[in-house]
Amino acid sequence: MNRTDFIPSNKQIWHFIVHLRWHYQLFILSGGYLMGGFFQETMDWTTFVIQFLNVHLLLFGGATAYNSWWDKDEGAIGGLRHPPKMNSWMWIASMVIQFVGLFIAYYASFRFAAVYAASMLFFWLYSTPLARWKGKPVKSLVAIGISTGTNSFLMGYMAAGNDPITLTTMVAAGGVALVILSLYPTSQIYQTEEDHKRGDRTFAIHFGQKAVFTFFRYAFGTGILLISISLATEKKWLGIAFFLLGIITGFFINRLLNELSTHADEYDKVMRIKYGTSLAFVLFLGAAIMTKHYLHMVFF
Repeated sequence: MNRTDFIPSNKQIWHFIVHLRWHYQLFILSGGYLMGGFFQETMDWTTFVIQFLNVHLLLFGGATAYNSWWDKDEGAIGGLRHPPKMNSWMWIASMVIQFVGLFIAYYASFRFAAVYAASMLFFWLYSTPLARWKGKPVKSLVAIGISTGTNSFLMGYMAAGNDPITLTTMVAAGGVALVILSLYPTSQIYQTEEDHKRGDRTFAIHFGQKAVFTFFRYAFGTGILLISISLATEKKWLGIAFFLLGIITGFFINRLLNELSTHADEYDKVMRIKYGTSLAFVLFLGAAIMTKHYLHMVFF
């Protein structure tokens, strides 16, 4: 290891930014945070927007770069078909970004920062060779489900206002985690070769492709049901509408998944499914939040 490993060039800085995969964080992983904001009765727009950027650009982005540093993938990964080479300084940079985000999180509230820190911990457990939960089929689901699912929802909920966390909100948080997790193993279908090389026993490798699709059906369906029940406690029609929309979406995704094979060239198909589903979820929630917290305030 030489001195140049820790003195980044402009090209290396760009490569690091690419590894943050901000487009992936904003369009695929933001649904949980937005859902949390919708469940609040009030909306602190300033805190909500600042922490939205903090969570998705610094926490999720930093954790993704941290994972990339340990994986050193050469083939396609989520949101990045041709990952550039990682350099030694990028491990430090990925950690610094997350801790800067933790500092910003503290200004929302102590409990918000505590949930933020818990997500950092699960991301580390997921990636580091000292634990490497990513290479364990069930523990990987726990790490992703909590860090990008329940915790994302709770951070959006806490950033939006000060209402206490209730059973209804926890049910919704669990539903969000299941929906996000439902498509998580599908990304492993085109990564099996590299995962084998690292010795990772991912969900797709351990249980097989058929189990990946079965897991999607149960996780997605249960997640949609839990979210719908939670929404129905506030507006019955909204819960019914979300459930019907979710079931239609689930059938459509299931049909697309059945057309997949185990080849690495399935990357484009899998990413279209993930982007299409997640973007629809994000747009729905964005419209719901604006209707509940902004248009209602302006016109009523």
